[in-house]
Amino acid sequence: MESSKKLLFYQVLPRLFGNGPVENTPNGTIVQNGCGKFNDFDSRVLRRIRQMGFTHVWYTGVIRHATTTDYTAYGLPSQHPAIVKGKAGSPYAIVDYYDVDPDLAVDVSRRMDEFQALLDRTHKAGLKVIIDFVPNHVARQYHSTAKPADVDDLGQNDDTTKHFSPQNNFYYCWGQPFEPTFDIGTYSEQPARATGNDHFDNRPGPTDWYETVKLNYGIDYCDAGGRSTHYTPTPDTWHKMTAILQFWASKGIDGFRCDMAEMVPTAFWSHAISTVKQQHPNLLFIAEVYNPALYREYLAAGFDLLYDKVGMYDSLRDIICHRRPAADITRQWQQTDDIRDHMLYFLENHDEQRIASDFFAGNPRRALPAVAVALFLGTNPYMHYAGQALGEPGMQAEGFSGLDGRTTIFDYWRLDSLHRAFFDRRHLRPDERQLEQTYANLLSMASHPAIANGQFFDLMYANPASEHFNPDTTYAFLRKAPDSQLLLIVVNFADKPVECRIVVPEHAFHTLHIVAAPPTTPIEVAIEPYGISIVEVKVEENK
Repeated sequence: MESSKKLLFYQVLPRLFGNGPVENTPNGTIVQNGCGKFNDFDSRVLRRIRQMGFTHVWYTGVIRHATTTDYTAYGLPSQHPAIVKGKAGSPYAIVDYYDVDPDLAVDVSRRMDEFQALLDRTHKAGLKVIIDFVPNHVARQYHSTAKPADVDDLGQNDDTTKHFSPQNNFYYCWGQPFEPTFDIGTYSEQPARATGNDHFDNRPGPTDWYETVKLNYGIDYCDAGGRSTHYTPTPDTWHKMTAILQFWASKGIDGFRCDMAEMVPTAFWSHAISTVKQQHPNLLFIAEVYNPALYREYLAAGFDLLYDKVGMYDSLRDIICHRRPAADITRQWQQTDDIRDHMLYFLENHDEQRIASDFFAGNPRRALPAVAVALFLGTNPYMHYAGQALGEPGMQAEGFSGLDGRTTIFDYWRLDSLHRAFFDRRHLRPDERQLEQTYANLLSMASHPAIANGQFFDLMYANPASEHFNPDTTYAFLRKAPDSQLLLIVVNFADKPVECRIVVPEHAFHTLHIVAAPPTTPIEVAIEPYGISIVEVKVEENK
């Protein structure tokens, strides 16, 4: 990983990004609602993303996935609509690991060329490219039409009479047909294969990942003892999935965000990551892992970064909503202090509710102190979701996604705020401009040497509850640059202004190796509602 610069990831769904102007129709087809394209990310757009301070773009939903849109005219098999979520389909129900989404191409027959051109443009703009790798499951009607001629398709050589075999790619339900607990019309699957969310019988429900099938990495989940591993000889799925990683790495991408990585054994990751990095040592591997007890195990397997969802994200969300005290931030970073540089902080992504939604904060400005914490607390990376800096509320019932405070990943749709921000800026509202500028200022500050490369010191232990400091709504810490410049950062999660007196203890100076006398009196800081204060601490040199 880069060490001299803080990594800032910009997550975006190309399907949504450049789409418009159209009138959104709930459950609309691609003809009705349109779809963004790879070509929407032209040099001007990419330059703007780079100027915002981002180092990487995570293009979400690049690899071809199940959809109800008919591309049979281009030689692509259609999928049964009963096992596709939404008209557009889930980007995480892959139907061909060796192809890209035809929705995103202007000329479908040249879709891979258009993706390669996007990759080249992104690099030329000074940005690196992350794409998804979905290792745990595939779409029920997975069939690769773009795979190399010498590659066998997933499941092609499986023994379907066995529930489990180490050399099978899928798990089978002992000759039983696929019979979900809801109507699937004429779709037929015999024998049924296990469902992606570790549902090993033939009757998944509507809340299961019924549109996907679980991949077999050599674990028998229904052995007599409950579970057993069979890694020797190397399972066939290991070879096939490692080859897929190598295929995309050879195209020049810079990293993979690995979906539900914790549902795939670390033994595979150790094999795959080490194999791929022999040829591509700088490739970045980001793991979606939700169990903190597994964090270090997945880092040991070769991952560079881990989602910090269950720890820091959940804490910051609860602090924004006044369900936890701001002092809980201390507990969260302490839980991962030994691996903090590997923790990826964020406040929004495609899985989580939008900050501005009624289900979260309502007002996007309420989250600004949390954004500052996520950006400034350490040298570890930060991830930002397209539309976040505009206060995108996610409060539309797009179709399959429904009214849930999230921006849909299943439907053809457009985000009016995002389209205006990049393609029609004269129509940005004043509140959007103001919020966007605040984010720009915060992102710019992340490149400060004290933030990007500096040391951290938590001040909460030295500032207990008093008439001058409220740890329920205020959080304070120091960042020290390599040249000894010292920044005091204080954030206010309250809806009213506060005047604090911050004690900087002598211990902080010893810990940060500052050869100077600490302030002899508390530092007075006034902060606006939901505000952030960054103060350079002036110190007297020791004589």
